[in-house]
Amino acid sequence: MIFLSKVSGEDRTDDIVVGGRVIGTLRFDVRAQDYRLDLSGEGATWLLPVAIRGVINLRHQAGHLKGKNLPGRELGRPQGEFREGDPIIVVSGGLACAGTAKVPSACIASAEKAVHIREVGRAQDAWDARPATWSDFVNSNLDHLKELESKAVSDVKSYVSGRGLPVTLSFSGGKDSLACYGIAKRALKNFHILFVDTGLEFPETKAYVERFAAKRKEDLLVASAGDAFWEQVGAFGPPAKDFRWCCKVCKLGPLTELIERQFPKGTITIEGNRALESFARADIGFVESNPFVPNQIILNPIRSWRSSEVWAYIWWKGLDYNPLYEEDFERIGCYLCPATLASEWRSTSRIHPQLHARWQEHLSTWAGQHSAGEDYIRLGFWRWKVLPPKMRRLAEEIGLQVPRERADTLKLRMVKGVSPCVSGGYSVEGVVSTPTHRPFAMVGEALKAAGRTRVAEELGVALTNIGDATVKVFAGGQVAASAPGPAEAGKAFEMGAKAFLRAHLCTRCGICAKNCRQRAITIKDGLLVDEKRCVHCGKCIEACVVAHYFDKLVRHVDARG
Repeated sequence: MIFLSKVSGEDRTDDIVVGGRVIGTLRFDVRAQDYRLDLSGEGATWLLPVAIRGVINLRHQAGHLKGKNLPGRELGRPQGEFREGDPIIVVSGGLACAGTAKVPSACIASAEKAVHIREVGRAQDAWDARPATWSDFVNSNLDHLKELESKAVSDVKSYVSGRGLPVTLSFSGGKDSLACYGIAKRALKNFHILFVDTGLEFPETKAYVERFAAKRKEDLLVASAGDAFWEQVGAFGPPAKDFRWCCKVCKLGPLTELIERQFPKGTITIEGNRALESFARADIGFVESNPFVPNQIILNPIRSWRSSEVWAYIWWKGLDYNPLYEEDFERIGCYLCPATLASEWRSTSRIHPQLHARWQEHLSTWAGQHSAGEDYIRLGFWRWKVLPPKMRRLAEEIGLQVPRERADTLKLRMVKGVSPCVSGGYSVEGVVSTPTHRPFAMVGEALKAAGRTRVAEELGVALTNIGDATVKVFAGGQVAASAPGPAEAGKAFEMGAKAFLRAHLCTRCGICAKNCRQRAITIKDGLLVDEKRCVHCGKCIEACVVAHYFDKLVRHVDARG
């Protein structure tokens, strides 16, 4: 068995583990759009007896080799052909050195820098990796797997018992939700399967989910987003890792509608969220509430499981998994998701060239409108609104001039932070900008949820009283708040900025309306607030995904000083 253990890198990067030893690292090189293998010293030692190419003998034994660039004149004739950048094994006496070819095999003899030595192993330390299968792995860890399952089943049973709510299983077609299916079957007699068809699913995923539910005679409920993504992408631009407006449109909106229709009193949903998936999920508990979908309680029974434990459990239970995992996909989701690795996007081009071409064409058109070159798209810089350090380093290394922020980025610029007013009290002022621009009346409607509001459309200003605080929002995105104290002024500014964001970025998903117990909100071209019904409880603001973009904007402002 060979394990690929994820480590940090620009894109897909895995340590290769054989027989308990790391024999090398597999990387997807974003520049070359191809895979690269870097052998370790132990990898060179293990592969030397069976290698049929990429092996070179050092003519004379040398001293310290690690980190050296060896000239061709010191090397014997290469065994087999190889390309520049390929992994090489250099043999020097009893040493097996892991190296990288600096030139193709045909040019080795004349090259001043022919091979770079990365690590050194000892040829006599070669070992045999014991042959093993998936079944061997499962059997070796069976007691551990039983303990994991027992705890997860017990947790689910204990929480569900006596609550009288219907139970649902969120089934994305991925491995984690599949493991949760195994847990649910052990813990419960009845539950429904929820599948959100975002309109961007791989055909294999949709077919797999339908086939899986039919084969096991499960009740499958589908929340469909239809063409919502393509209807909104022109206004919002490509989704980004730090701007996933698509989740609101394609997942939360359809799911909220389905739950309200099928489970008006609420539902307990089992999900495959795991703490090790991302920093954002590192602190998830067993029980979570969904702030965006009313009446949904989330249970995370495999939150502490590792990926290898998930796969071992699937093999143990004989659960049929999504065939996309055998097409070199690490995660299953929307085919054009910005979280997709470049390596996976290359796989998409191979198995679904038409889907790949449609998104590439859209990205190219968008890039032309925002003066971004083809390399900006090809190398995946579009996947962030604000580039992380690793992508800025990549741009510098290849000499590509890219902006730190995408041209269509949401922005919050603080004109003046919390400071004393001349007339007494405190004030906060700033400017919010969005990629979309809608009638100013929508800003006034969004502000009504925060407090009593007056709108002067001809002047492009709306004024809202929030307790003892006052906030003014202008058509150009200027927000000015004042209050007796600094905390109240800051909160009023936040409400004004969130109203501006909600008005201009509203996707008409209806989540705010479904969270309003007073039935004060209706959705037409945007949200409309009935001031006679509204009690300014803030539930609609808390439930709005767009409103939460404000938190990211504030952190970004704080980070940049």
